[in-house]
Amino acid sequence: MRLHHRIDGPADAPLLVLGPSLGTGMAVWEPQLEALTAAWRVLRYDLPGHGGSAPATGFTFDALAEAVLDLAGEERFAIGGISLGGALAATVAANVPDRVTHLVMCCSSARFGEPGPWLERAAAVRRDGLRPLMETLLGRWFAARISESDPVLLHWVLSMVRGVDPESYAACCEAVAGYDLTARLAEISAPALVVAGAEDPATPVEHSLVLARGIPGALLAVVPGAAHLANVERAEAVTSAMVRHLGGKDANGGDGDGDGGGREGAGGEGAGGEDARRAAGMRTRREVLGDAHVDRAVANTTAFTADFQDLITRYAWDEIWNRPGLDRRTRSCVTLTALVAGGHLEELAMHVRAALRNGLTPDEIKEVLLQTAIYCGVPAANAAFAVAQRTLAGSAPAEWGSARPE
Repeated sequence: MRLHHRIDGPADAPLLVLGPSLGTGMAVWEPQLEALTAAWRVLRYDLPGHGGSAPATGFTFDALAEAVLDLAGEERFAIGGISLGGALAATVAANVPDRVTHLVMCCSSARFGEPGPWLERAAAVRRDGLRPLMETLLGRWFAARISESDPVLLHWVLSMVRGVDPESYAACCEAVAGYDLTARLAEISAPALVVAGAEDPATPVEHSLVLARGIPGALLAVVPGAAHLANVERAEAVTSAMVRHLGGKDANGGDGDGDGGGREGAGGEGAGGEDARRAAGMRTRREVLGDAHVDRAVANTTAFTADFQDLITRYAWDEIWNRPGLDRRTRSCVTLTALVAGGHLEELAMHVRAALRNGLTPDEIKEVLLQTAIYCGVPAANAAFAVAQRTLAGSAPAEWGSARPE
């Protein structure tokens, strides 16, 4: 199976492979292309019978993942995708972990539900074609009614669907029915970014939480006001998260080093090492606390506080938060407990929001605070519950769990 593909970007840049969702084509990544090609040679592909790829039937999910891997040749590469494309990217990352440098999964899953509905959809498309599905797809892909808000976008999206071969679409549905990567998520070693649409009915936030918890060290970004095609509906937020994760011009105006927030490349002696730690720390600080908070802190920095800001950026946010021994979810649990124990309620709200960004659910935050009632004291926990409840209420419903750079 040979998939139609296109490469954009500098010939000497590292390779980034991006896959589309079922029913769309490589054009679905157009909103991110300009930003990504500043630092990457971007290879986008079409699924079988989609866009420029020839129709195909009778293939398995693993065969589809192998066809994607074939596109990369022999070099190391980053890989990502939306929905089905994200699942293919994760499968490749698990199959050849030594070759994948970064992973991005947008509105995707370790398992897209029970096989039955997928097999029923395949049969319906073979019988009736794709036209009866279009209204349903639009309702899943976008939180807003684009037929009313953006007729140009509507025409663009529907043109991708209309060009899909029904038999190939049905074969993709059957391949998805057999997909389940849940038990293999821990085999993925590449720095991973999981992007979720807060209003995605196809792969709800819970699917992204499974990915973020199962892939070691994965970052979770939840985009408010976005459904299944989050990279189209909220392009700026998704682009910003991807550029920061993959490396490029970040929101602080510096060059990302593409290490996904890990420790590699952050050390070293002399001014270069200090600069690398500062850049890595600032990136992590923004990923955990959000751009809005960090921008306020930077704007309020004075000559008196500048050295302290530099200290926490380099040592707290790089030297500690980027250590490999604990993932960010665990570090959030420890931080919440420490703030309750120390009575630092003025910072607790900020770190409740950070815990959501790092993949903790409100129920898990509640469990952490219940634990503090025993070991830090009931009065301290009582005050902490009041702060956390106000913070969570202010984040619900669309933004709870959000890691979106604000």
